[in-house]
Amino acid sequence: MTNFMMPNRRSLLKGGASVLAGAATLSADQLLGFAKAWAQTSQWKPEPGAKINLLRWKRFVEAEDKAFMDIIAAFTKATGVAVNVSNESYDDIQPKASVAANTGQGLDMVWGLYSLPHLFPDKCLEVTDVANYLGGKYTWAPSAKEYGMAKNKWIGIPVACTGALINYRISSMQKAGFKEFPKDNAGFLELCKGLNKNGTPAGMAVGHASGDANTWLHWALWSHGGFLVDKNDKVIINSPETLTAVQYVKQLYDNFIPGTASWNDSSNNKAFLAGQLHTTVNGISIYVTASKENKAIADDMNHAYMPIGPIGKPTELHLPFTMLIFNFTKYPQACKALTAFMLEADQFNPWVTAAQGYLSHFLTAFDANPMWTEDPKRTVFRDVAKRTLTPAGLGTLGENAAAAIADFIVVDMFANHCTGAMDAKASIANAEKQAKRLYRS
Repeated sequence: MTNFMMPNRRSLLKGGASVLAGAATLSADQLLGFAKAWAQTSQWKPEPGAKINLLRWKRFVEAEDKAFMDIIAAFTKATGVAVNVSNESYDDIQPKASVAANTGQGLDMVWGLYSLPHLFPDKCLEVTDVANYLGGKYTWAPSAKEYGMAKNKWIGIPVACTGALINYRISSMQKAGFKEFPKDNAGFLELCKGLNKNGTPAGMAVGHASGDANTWLHWALWSHGGFLVDKNDKVIINSPETLTAVQYVKQLYDNFIPGTASWNDSSNNKAFLAGQLHTTVNGISIYVTASKENKAIADDMNHAYMPIGPIGKPTELHLPFTMLIFNFTKYPQACKALTAFMLEADQFNPWVTAAQGYLSHFLTAFDANPMWTEDPKRTVFRDVAKRTLTPAGLGTLGENAAAAIADFIVVDMFANHCTGAMDAKASIANAEKQAKRLYRS
């Protein structure tokens, strides 16, 4: 890899191709030098005495968190804007953001999950100017517009995306009779049966795990051709395709490691690293930790795209992290400046490199980061922002779709049948009832 060198001021302001190609590290002095040069010419001038309260999700990769806080520190030194960063688990982000939205105080910015800005679009500051600036310079993937826009204006900036892809032990897959990871749903089920028989089980969250459960269970629904709503936002969940999906997941669940109905977003990481779990759906954080703490597991790991179901095409849902700014903030220019600064190539490339594949990009220029190809086990995570659907599926990503995923309607449908709380048709009817109440149909 080419060593990253601090470019001159002219190239800093242009954000040239050489900046995109070099992405290994930035010293504190280099980062601060860029921050100062950027602040001098930025179109967003922070308000005097600006102080920002920013809520973000708790890190899964320690090096990512350090790189993020280095960016925050450089921004503060360059602009004088104090930034207080608080961290919460995936499951606690939405409730705390909702409290701030309802009370009009406590937070200025939230770096949240999925379609969080669409839960309260009228409380989000319009950031079309930031989006146009970044898109003009680095080019947005199509899914970024779906996540960031409402009523032809941007209400949030998709910062990064975590891939929800297959993490598996190579030796266990081979022992179960597969030379490569199966590419279709039927093969995936047979693999899970073989893994369970051999005492090297698979397992994915089937409870209220905001990241892990929502991602793979939406894939399971969509891969069979089932959807919560159609293109006109009419509820269509009660369908033969959904029934097939629910029955399929029940077969998977019956071959899972015990306890997945109560898993949170860290449960599968812990079980995999302990050698108890051999296939799961997750970001790359398991591999990153194993590479540092258990090389034997890391060497025996690989990653794969989600299998293709009867619908005949990829139907993945990944985990986007979108930044919103509340419109009641006293410091809108400071918040916009921070958002734009975070996504400039000079620090975004080193930051995403530090994340080691856990964060991917919505701005396609960052495909050039050599981190994605230096280790082939990372490469499948590079394109997740291009591959992902939104939680709305066929429908409109708005307040209803955002509420549906926040309320775990799809997850609960599968969980109710898997755990024996309801039969398949009753679990679907229950989801239909919830969805119709939400969509008022």
